[in-house]
Parts: sequence; C-alpha cells; structure tokens
Amino acid sequence: MAISETMAMYTSKERLILFDADGTTIDAFSAIDTTFARHGMEIGDLERFQKRRKLFKYLGGIKEFPGNLKKQFGKHSRKQILTTLTEVYREEAQLYPGVASLMRDLIQAPGIRVGLVTRNVTFEPATTLRQLFARHDIDLTAIDFMACLSLSDEKKHPFKMARERFAINPARCYACGDEVSDFNAAVASGMHPFIVSYGFEDHKRLTKKFEVPDEVISRSPEEFCERVRNALDLAAPQQRQAAAA
Repeated sequence: MAISETMAMYTSKERLILFDADGTTIDAFSAIDTTFARHGMEIGDLERFQKRRKLFKYLGGIKEFPGNLKKQFGKHSRKQILTTLTEVYREEAQLYPGVASLMRDLIQAPGIRVGLVTRNVTFEPATTLRQLFARHDIDLTAIDFMACLSLSDEKKHPFKMARERFAINPARCYACGDEVSDFNAAVASGMHPFIVSYGFEDHKRLTKKFEVPDEVISRSPEEFCERVRNALDLAAPQQRQAAAA
C-alpha cells in the first residue's frame, strides 16, 4: 500500500532542473572583483578566493584583509558596497560561456521544468537577476520556479518544494551548484547533483575536504553545459546547425 501511494505521487513524466546563480551560471567573482575595485579594495585572485572559508571570501586573504576591513567597517560602508554590487550585477555581470544558450534551450524544451534557487546578496535579488538574465536574452518570468533565499536558508527545502509542486520523481530531478552545500542539498532532496569547480570552491577543496565525488564535478562552464545537455537529451547548438544544414 505504501509503495503504490508513493508512486501515485509521481504522476508526471517531466524532468526538473534547478540552477544556482552565483558561481554556477553567473561569473560572480568578476562582479565582486569589479565592485571591490570601485571602493578601493582588493579581493585577490580566483585561486585564493576559492580556497578561503566562507567568512573570509568577501574580506580578502592575508594581504588584502587589513585594507578591506577598514573600508567595510560600519553599516553605511557595507550598504555602499552592496549598492555598487547590485549595480554591477544589473548592468555589467556576465553569465559563463554557453550558459545562456543552455538555459534558453531548456526553457523551450518540452517536458523539462526549469528553476532558479539562489542566495544572491544584492538588493532586491529577484529584480537584479531578472535584469542580468534579460541582458542575455533570458526571460526569468518564463521559468517554472524561482526562490531567492537568505544566506542562512538551506536549499533542500525549496528543492523539495519545486519537485513536489510538479509531482516529479526525484530520480528525474537535477540541481546545479558550486559549493558543498549545493551538493548536500541536492542529495538530501533525492536529486542528481551537477557541481562545478570554477565558482566559489575549487576542485581540490570539493573533493579532498568535502569528499564530493569527482564524477559529478565539472571543471569548466563548457564541461558543465555538455554534461547537462547529455543528461537531458539536448543537442548542442553546433549539432542543431549541422542537422539543419
């Protein structure tokens, strides 16, 4: 009886993929670096940034920390930095290569639900992300699910909410991210994780410190896009062009 009741929940034959924003689809490091520079601060290089503990990612390393701390001290200073970061995201920040095409194809593909779950720290993040993605010809009002979380929120709850809303079997669900917390949330939700090591955490930190399986990690945006396309049976743009010729 319990088995039949469980199976009855998964009436849909659709698939679901949930994207992370910063560090997975959006080149957040470049946006942060630009923001810091405009306030006379330094974030350091990407390699050192990825190795820092979360608390110190936005304070810099040993070399950058003293100067950055002075400029970030006080509520007014932090507000100014966040204001600039919001402007940079809305007007300049870029998606990683291939991501815009991938997301447009997924949104248009039949039988695939697309969502975005993010802890983006800009002001009014939903508005920020709509403007950023619109610059890449992606209409976020056309996706099926979107959740903007606080830094303390766990992603596993909106992950479960999304798949339950559409009655999709967890085995047909995918979640993408660039941090161990994204991997853990995907596993806790019964979803397959697509993890990348070009965002906020590098490959060594993910595999050695947190024991994330190498098999689910993409080392470049191009590899990430290829993995997703393969899993969801989406032809690459060049394959479509060749077929149409």
